[in-house]
Amino acid sequence: MKCIFSLLALLGVLGTKAQTISGTVTAAGGKPLASATVALYKAADTSLLKSGVCGADGSFSLAYQTPQAMLLRISAIGYADTLLPANANMGAMVLQPAAQTLAGVVVSAKKPMIEVKADKLIFNVENSINAAGGNALELLRKSPGVLVDKDDNVIMGGKNGVVIYIDGKPTPLAGTDLSAYLRTVNSNDVELIEIITNPSARYDASGNAGIINIKLKKNKNFGWNGNVNSGYAIGIFPKYNVGGGVNYRNKKVNFFSSYSINKSRNQSFMNLYRLQNDSVFDQRSTFTNRSLAHNAKLGADFFITKKQTLGVLLNGNFSTGTAWGNSSTPISAQNTKDVNRVLVANSSSSSQRNNITANINYRYADTLGRELTVDADYGSYRVQSDGVVPNVYTNPATGQVLSRTTFGTITPVNIQLYSLKADFVQNLWKGVLTSGFKVSVVKTDNDFQFLNYNAANIPVRDENLSNRFIYTENINAFYGQYTRQINKWNYQVGLRAEQTNSEGDLTSAVSIANRNVKRNYLDWFPSAGISVQANQKNNYGLSYSRRIDRPRYQDLNPFESRIDELTYQKGNPFLRPQYTHIVELRHTFNYSLTSTLSYSAVQDVFAQVTDTIEGSRNFLQQRNLASQQVLSANVSYPFNIAKWWGVYASANLYYQRFKANFENAGINLQAFTATLYQQHTFTLKKGWSAEVSSYYNSPGIWGGTYKTKTIWGVDAGIMKKFWNDNANLKLSVTDIGFTYPWRGVNDFGGLYIRGNGGWESRQFRINFSCRLGNKQVKAARSRNTGLDDLKERAD
Repeated sequence: MKCIFSLLALLGVLGTKAQTISGTVTAAGGKPLASATVALYKAADTSLLKSGVCGADGSFSLAYQTPQAMLLRISAIGYADTLLPANANMGAMVLQPAAQTLAGVVVSAKKPMIEVKADKLIFNVENSINAAGGNALELLRKSPGVLVDKDDNVIMGGKNGVVIYIDGKPTPLAGTDLSAYLRTVNSNDVELIEIITNPSARYDASGNAGIINIKLKKNKNFGWNGNVNSGYAIGIFPKYNVGGGVNYRNKKVNFFSSYSINKSRNQSFMNLYRLQNDSVFDQRSTFTNRSLAHNAKLGADFFITKKQTLGVLLNGNFSTGTAWGNSSTPISAQNTKDVNRVLVANSSSSSQRNNITANINYRYADTLGRELTVDADYGSYRVQSDGVVPNVYTNPATGQVLSRTTFGTITPVNIQLYSLKADFVQNLWKGVLTSGFKVSVVKTDNDFQFLNYNAANIPVRDENLSNRFIYTENINAFYGQYTRQINKWNYQVGLRAEQTNSEGDLTSAVSIANRNVKRNYLDWFPSAGISVQANQKNNYGLSYSRRIDRPRYQDLNPFESRIDELTYQKGNPFLRPQYTHIVELRHTFNYSLTSTLSYSAVQDVFAQVTDTIEGSRNFLQQRNLASQQVLSANVSYPFNIAKWWGVYASANLYYQRFKANFENAGINLQAFTATLYQQHTFTLKKGWSAEVSSYYNSPGIWGGTYKTKTIWGVDAGIMKKFWNDNANLKLSVTDIGFTYPWRGVNDFGGLYIRGNGGWESRQFRINFSCRLGNKQVKAARSRNTGLDDLKERAD
C-alpha cells in the first residue's frame, strides 16, 4: 500500500520527465475558478489518464507520458461540465453556469456516506439508515474518529478540546448543558457532520482537537417544496419524533423553515466502587429522565443583485425535562468488608432550556475574485433547573434509618452572546489573500441557590452555600491568510491574533479570596501548509497550527458547591488556557485512500482532579496538568467491493502520554489506543437497501486520570424507497450486542475508583420520511455565522 511515508518514491516521481497540458479556467467575466476539477481521458476508450485541481488563479497543468488523442473534461460546482479535445496549450476556457443547462432537470445523485476532503471528513448523516431516529449526541458517538466519554465529553484524535458548531457557529454550552441540548436535536434534522482536525488561521483558534460542525437540513430546490418525517424508537422506554419543513425559492428570494418535536423517556446507569481512607463505597445508581423538545428554524436569503446577497436566520430550541435518580451506596471497612451503613439517595430534578440565535448576513462577490462577507449574530441561552437530593443512612441489617438530610438546588443560568465578523477575499500576487476580523462579547450569569430542608420538609435557603457568579469575556481577533498554487505545489500561510479581556465576579455571603479576577492577554496563532500533487494518484501534504482552549465559564467560579452527600465541586479562578501545537502529515492515494500522521503537544492540560477532604468526602476541581503528548496515525478508505456493496473503513492509532506533579501527587500515564470504524452499504433491488456499521475503541485514557476498557458495538438496518423515491421507510437496531457501556479505573491522590456505566444504547427504531413539491435543484448559498469563538464553555 502506498502510504504517507513513501518519500523516496515521491522524489522519484518529481524527477520523471513528462509532457504537459496547461490552461486556465474562468467564469464569465474572467473570475478564476479555483478548485475546478480537470481530467484527461484517452479519446479511444475514455479511460482516465490524469486528473487535477485548478489553482487559486484558475490555472492547471497536467502531465502525461505517451502522446495520443485525448479529451479534457472540466468540472466546477455551480457550472456545467465541459468536454474538449486536448492540446498542449488549452488557453483560457470559460464555464457557463449550471442553471443555464439544468432547467427542468431533476438531479437524483446520492452522496456517499463518507466523503474524505483535503481539509476535513464529511459524514453524510441523511443517507445513513442506522443514524435515523437518534439524536445529535448519538451521531457524534458513531462519527469516524470521534469518542464520547462517560461524562459526555467529546474526544477526537485522543484530545478532548473539541469545539462543537451548529450550522457554522459554536454553541456556548458545555458539560451537562451541552449534552442535554445535543440530545434534543433530532438526527432526522441533521444533514451532515464535518470533522476538521487541523483548522487554518481563518477559523477561530479555539479547540485543540479541532472542530465538529453539525449542519442541519436546508431545502435547496426551486419553487414550493417541503418534507415530513416521523419516528419511533424503544430501548427500555419509548421515544417519539415528528417534524417537517417548507421552502420557497426563486431567482430573487429563498424562504425556508423547519420544525420538529422530540418526546422521549430514557434510562442510564452508573456504578462506582471507591476505596478511600480505609473505607469501601460501593455505589449503584440508575437515572431516568423525560424530555420534550421543540426545534424551529426560520430564514430567508434575498438575492439583491448578481453580486450581492442579504440573509437572515433565526433558530430556536426549547425543551423541558424531569429526571429521577436512585442511588444506593453500601459503606464498609476495607479490612473486614462488613457493611456498617447504607446511603440511599433518591433524587429528583426538573429543567427548562430556551435557546435562541439570530444572524444577519451580507455577501458581495464580483468577477475579479473579490468577496466580502459580514455577519452580525446574537445568541440567548437560558437554563432554569432545580433539584432535590434526600440522603438517608440506614442500618444494613434492619433497614432502620440512622440519619436523614435533604438538600436542594435552584440554578438559573443566563448567557448572552454578541458577535460581529467580516471576511474579505481577493486575488493577490497570483494567489489568494484572505483577511478578516472578529469582535465578540459573552456574558454569563450563574445563580447557585442551595437549600436545606428542615424537619417539616420545608426548603430554607443556605446563604453560606449559595452564590452568584457573573463572567464577562471580550475577544478581539484579526487574521490574514495567503494561498498560492505553483504548478504541482500549493502553499498556504496564515497568522491569527486574539486579544482576550475577561472578568469573573463572585457574590456570596461567605468571605472568599479571589472574588473578582480580571485577565487581559494577547495570543498569536500561526498556521502553515504545503501540498504537492506528485502524480495522477498521489497527493502529499504537511501542515502546522497553534490552537487554544479557554476554560469553561463555570470552571472559573471559585465557590465550593455541593453535588451530593459525598462529593463537592469548586471552580478555579486561576485556571489557565491550554495551548496546543499540531503538526500533520497527509497522503492521499487515488483521491480516496487517505493516510495521516500527526503529533500534538499540549501545555497546561485541563483535567478534573478528584481529591479527598475531611475524611470520606470527594473534592472535584479543574486543574492545569503539566503536559500531554499525542501521536496519532489514521487511515481512511471509501471503496466498493461490488456495484451494490459500498464500504467506508477507518482505522486510528493514538499514543497518549499525560505527565504532571502537583501537591505530592504524580501522574505519569501513557496508553496506545486504537479505534476502528466500518460502514457497509448494500444497494438491493426494487428500492431496498441495507446498512451495517461497527465501532471499536481499545483501552485508553479519559481526562488525564481515567483508564478505560474496550468499547465496541454493531448497528444494522434496512430501508425501502417508494412513491417514485419520494418517500422511504427505515428500520434499524443499534448496539445489537449491548456492548457500548463503558468501564474504567481512576487511581490518583489516594483515591481508587472502579466504575462502569451505560444508557439505552440498544434500541429498535422505525422512521418514515417523505419529500413534497418541486425537485429541481438549485445550489444553496453557503454561509457560516459569526459566533465562531464563543465555544462550548458555559456550564
